[in-house]
Amino acid sequence: MSDKKNLFSRLKDGLFKSRQQMAQVMDDAASEDRAIDEDLYDEFMDALILSDMGATCAQEAIDALRKVVAEKKLKNGLQAKDELKKILVGMLDVHKEPLRWPMVTLVVGVNGVGKTTTIGKLALRFQGLGRTIILCAADTFRAAAAEQLTVWAERARCPIVKHKEGADPAGVVFDGVQAAKAQKADLLIVDTAGRLHNKKNLMEEMEKMRRVIDREYPEAAMRCLLVVDATTGQNGLQQARAFREAAGINGIVLTKLDGTAKGGIAFGIVRELQVPVMYVGVGEGIEDLQSFDANEFVDALFE
Repeated sequence: MSDKKNLFSRLKDGLFKSRQQMAQVMDDAASEDRAIDEDLYDEFMDALILSDMGATCAQEAIDALRKVVAEKKLKNGLQAKDELKKILVGMLDVHKEPLRWPMVTLVVGVNGVGKTTTIGKLALRFQGLGRTIILCAADTFRAAAAEQLTVWAERARCPIVKHKEGADPAGVVFDGVQAAKAQKADLLIVDTAGRLHNKKNLMEEMEKMRRVIDREYPEAAMRCLLVVDATTGQNGLQQARAFREAAGINGIVLTKLDGTAKGGIAFGIVRELQVPVMYVGVGEGIEDLQSFDANEFVDALFE
């Protein structure tokens, strides 16, 4: 119970800037003395937009709140706030596929979002759960990408498969798959190039890697995680759209939430992609990459 409490405390601390931004508006609006009127809805709307949820997403939440207020005949701002929280949880509560082993996880995202750090933290996280991990450095286009991943492999004491800079990413993945099969690893985590300037090339690379995995490792479950830097706000949504087309995303990792007041971007991305947020990063420590829980996330934004 105390571990769970500590995790929530870290999440709450990490979302301090986002919560502070919303609380300035929410706390005044949500009280037992406050009647539910158009001004209240406007203030709630302002709070959601301030969190960088996006106007469309915020409007959907407020429209849903109006319906609940009418159906339940709610009377005051505090009741409305409680219902708004439930609505927001529902917006984030997208079905997650259960983990199945062995698994290959492709990690995608533009350079600078914390992709390599996320991979390292995932490796340590699953190692702590008793899983065997292999890392695969398939970002062969960025100078020093393999070296950075090697540092994390050493830290996690797990093998890494890498080729020379400029090598064919699909070839690195092929070797990674063979290593995972030979060593009976539970999880192969693949770092991929974060280039969006030529979406056609990115798409072709992803398709080649997927074909290799499908052909050589059909027994493995496959998931593709998109790493998004929360500090980029609505730009993160643009990235999500581009990678959805190129990579077939089925999970989001939202990093650097502790450095931004834009935590509401989680809602916009989930609405846009209809895929779940799997993990959130709320600090530099290994333990600050946390499994995402919609209830805890909304509570941490409001309380």
